[in-house]
Amino acid sequence: MTAHRIVLWLTLLASVLAVASVAVAQSKTLVSEDYFVKASDPGIQIFVRNKRLKGVKSFSSDKIVLFVHGATYPADTSFDLQLNGLSWMDYIAQRGFDTYLMDLRGYSRSTRPPEMSQPADKNPPLVNTDTAIRDVAAVVDNILARRHVSKVNLIGWSWGTMIMAGYTTKNNDKVERLVLYAPLWVGNVTTIPMTGQLPAYRTVSMAAAKNRWLTGVPEDKKKDLIPEGWFEKWAAATQASDPEGAAMNPPVLRAPNGVLQDIRAYWGAGKPYYDPAQLKVPVLLINAEWDADTPLAMSQGLFEKLTNAPYKRRIIIGEGTHTVIMERNRMQLFREVQLFLDEPRQTN
Repeated sequence: MTAHRIVLWLTLLASVLAVASVAVAQSKTLVSEDYFVKASDPGIQIFVRNKRLKGVKSFSSDKIVLFVHGATYPADTSFDLQLNGLSWMDYIAQRGFDTYLMDLRGYSRSTRPPEMSQPADKNPPLVNTDTAIRDVAAVVDNILARRHVSKVNLIGWSWGTMIMAGYTTKNNDKVERLVLYAPLWVGNVTTIPMTGQLPAYRTVSMAAAKNRWLTGVPEDKKKDLIPEGWFEKWAAATQASDPEGAAMNPPVLRAPNGVLQDIRAYWGAGKPYYDPAQLKVPVLLINAEWDADTPLAMSQGLFEKLTNAPYKRRIIIGEGTHTVIMERNRMQLFREVQLFLDEPRQTN
């Protein structure tokens, strides 16, 4: 057999094994459980979803993951929306992980502050990052007690990267690895209004959401970026997460404005909310080239500041946006994060 044929044969074998691996993973039965965790503040309930392989009862710290969402959209329609039969949560759970997502207060099924049912201009911005970190702390402690472990892996998206990194700087002993998808850092946040009075919350229509989603995408690439029907499925699920907003005319999604206040006070003003040098766990930064919300320069600036992480990695996905999680190149995101979660912990 010639060297050329050997290479072709090995390539074909690798392709067959990859397809078989995906088929086996997708055939594994998952169980899903929804429950609520009491926040540190009285009267606040935090919605949590857990997905894991059926029949598995115990997990080690390195096999537990918690997702937290960004500034506007809830966790389940971000991390557990089945597109082409698969969500990101499914993908990780099928590989033997105990996966969790949570909605911060003010989002989806978690307790919404009563001010969100009042006119937005009657109250100051709700749910800032300090508050969000308290909610994450409550859920992490619940998972640690539930699984009898000392650490978990954390995955944050957008504002969620600020929350998860901020939490980790004060709780390195409770974090196995940290994944920051579309990380927020000091820079010019062009998609956020930086002046004017901020109301308690903002309202977002699904049409506006799509326009913002495609910001920065070359015109000739917009048509094929989001597979057919995916945006509509996401929009319907996301709108349904806010029944009160859905009943408005026109229908909207309500989102607390504490995050916008923090972006103005910290990132937009050139003042970091947290010190990256205080992150003492392995860190992965990952985002896509057309991200208009958290541009590539932000992740590069943050990467350089991770001076005390045992090891760090930065990945850039081509032809994707801030929401590459629901675009045609989403499997690149899934695979790169999974590689980081699966690999043996490096030691010096």
